[in-house]
Amino acid sequence: MGRSPRWLDEREHAAWRGFLAMYTQLTAQLAKDLRDTGLSGADYSVLVGVSEAPDGRIRAHELGDELQWEKSRLSRQISRMEKRGLVARDICPTDARGSFVALTDLGRRTIEQAAPLHVEQVRRRFVAALTRGQLDDLAAISRAVLTRLDDGDGSGPASQ
Repeated sequence: MGRSPRWLDEREHAAWRGFLAMYTQLTAQLAKDLRDTGLSGADYSVLVGVSEAPDGRIRAHELGDELQWEKSRLSRQISRMEKRGLVARDICPTDARGSFVALTDLGRRTIEQAAPLHVEQVRRRFVAALTRGQLDDLAAISRAVLTRLDDGDGSGPASQ
């Protein structure tokens, strides 16, 4: 017989469910705010990843890794964005199986118009709700969880 689960206690449950509710509602609201720019949240994520890459060009697999997306999801998203003229796919000259995702002029103009609105909404809906100390605490919490996830199996040092 297997071990019985270690259920979350009241404090752990409140923290976990609060985090999930905040994340879900915040990302939904930010995506809704982006609609005024003609972009979806996925469009914006891709444009940010590509625009921040050197020369506005990134290997597709690197973008997928950065976004934590499956190859098929990324491919479908890039295809939709190509049809709208926001990005272009370039074949990799050294690896015929690989490709680059490149920002078009329209894509660059679009992200340059959308980014100020997005950051204003992040500031309004997220940053302004927290004190400087809470922001520092949240940054530390994020680093701790990401470090645990980077351990591979998530079984790094036990928390207190």
